[in-house]
Amino acid sequence: MYSFDARVRYSEVDPSLTLTYPAIINYFQDCSTFQSEDLGIGVSFLRKQHRVWVISSWQIDIYRKPKLSERILVKTWPYDFKGTLGMRNFLLCDALGAPLVSANSVWVHLNTDTKLPAKLLPEYETLYQKEPPFPMEYLPRKIAYSKDLTFQGASPILVTSAQLDSNGHVNNEKYVELALPALCEGIGSPTLPSIKRLRVEYKKEALLGDVIYPRFSETETGYLVLLCNESFAPYVIVEFTKSTALS
Repeated sequence: MYSFDARVRYSEVDPSLTLTYPAIINYFQDCSTFQSEDLGIGVSFLRKQHRVWVISSWQIDIYRKPKLSERILVKTWPYDFKGTLGMRNFLLCDALGAPLVSANSVWVHLNTDTKLPAKLLPEYETLYQKEPPFPMEYLPRKIAYSKDLTFQGASPILVTSAQLDSNGHVNNEKYVELALPALCEGIGSPTLPSIKRLRVEYKKEALLGDVIYPRFSETETGYLVLLCNESFAPYVIVEFTKSTALS
């Protein structure tokens, strides 16, 4: 298991002074990146191998969002490698080690020349320490939704360089950040509802200059935001589960 200590910064909180959903994802992403860098199989290593890890899905279960200045501990470990996939858990804990947020993530190993899934490198099994999966409910990585849902459009978004990562496409956290205004627009409130689960399915990368068209719908348990291209095919599907739906 890999971990690092942190403290919730003012730049990471929402108007209620609690950690934002994008900031939670950033802590998790940074934790796995730190582990890979410390093991010598990080970004520079992958570039030399013409390989990259791209995320396929998040499931993030929120028990309590930490508040401004709260001391936190971020943890991660891989629990399985299968074919061209890597499965990884994350925990965000309070200062005493009690979990505040847990997450499951599925990553695809790609060849950057062909853009196709690639066989895993032997270094992963050798250097990463696999541990048992965290005891949480594991939902499918693909988000299914009823075709009977009615979607409403939200304001389109032009992809700018500020949203890109080192792979040249919109960073996985940025999609969630872009989905939040569409959620607020959809529910007709500037205040985000209380969310206890966030799921994200990544289907297609958005690049510089693309226009993203958000589409919003309310479901029995929460909300869906589809971030689509001009043909309304989703780049990303974001599912928000309301707190009451899991109580």
